[in-house]
Amino acid sequence: METPLDIHFNNMEHSEAVEAAIQKRASKLEQFVDRITSCHVFVDAPHHHHRKGNRFEVRLEVRIPGKELAVNNKPGDVNKHEDVYVAIRDAFNAMERQLKRWKRQVSSEPRVRAAPLLQGRIAEIYLDEGYGQVATTDHRLVYFHENSVVDESFTNLKKDDPVELVVQTDESEKGPQASTVRRITPLQFVDKPR
Repeated sequence: METPLDIHFNNMEHSEAVEAAIQKRASKLEQFVDRITSCHVFVDAPHHHHRKGNRFEVRLEVRIPGKELAVNNKPGDVNKHEDVYVAIRDAFNAMERQLKRWKRQVSSEPRVRAAPLLQGRIAEIYLDEGYGQVATTDHRLVYFHENSVVDESFTNLKKDDPVELVVQTDESEKGPQASTVRRITPLQFVDKPR
């Protein structure tokens, strides 16, 4: 998660054991979706009955890129939510189902690439000016800017490093230009066009 787990207790005392149970379940959410940006958990004991115990409500708010998922687990007359750990379990199980459903929806959408990936070697690099050129396997010289380098710093690149790149469909005034450049290992490099 990008931000730390946020836990709130309402109408009840803070409990280290309950907090530990929540942290354990929250860490498992990233098994379903690895791009969780934040998770907020609210544990509430709103009902105060003299004959029966409190019925706990556990609400979850999970944010992922472009979406916020929420579980508002109101106990109603469900006696099993007199146990806070059962209420936590049910709320996190519901969130896991939502995350799985969201992941299925996202993965079923067709992914469109702007252009096919090419490979090449860095032919020229100007660290002070922030640009370079890649000699591709299809015998073109492609300009790239330092902002197009992904997975590492522009300053780590050297002449003759093998790279994988995506060439923009529209040419710039400098000719073909790479929108993405990523250094690859020599074992991944194929010297002939695919």
